[in-house]
Amino acid sequence: MKRIKVLGSGCKTCTNVAETIAATAKALGVEATVEKVTDMAVVMGYGVMAMPGVVIDEKVVHAGGAPSPAQIEAWLKG
Repeated sequence: MKRIKVLGSGCKTCTNVAETIAATAKALGVEATVEKVTDMAVVMGYGVMAMPGVVIDEKVVHAGGAPSPAQIEAWLKG
């Protein structure tokens, strides 16, 4: 199971990214948990300065802006 965290302030973009990742995982049949992290101390701990950030299995894979559907699929299949 993949553990995915969407890092950000809780803005609409961050929420949309979390929802899109969860929906894509479900559509692909990939077991994943998606957690929104809004605690700025935790976000900064990952070294992410641009929101939203995406962390998969404790590895930062994206920072700044919404990732493309193709990027999300690649992360989930990888």
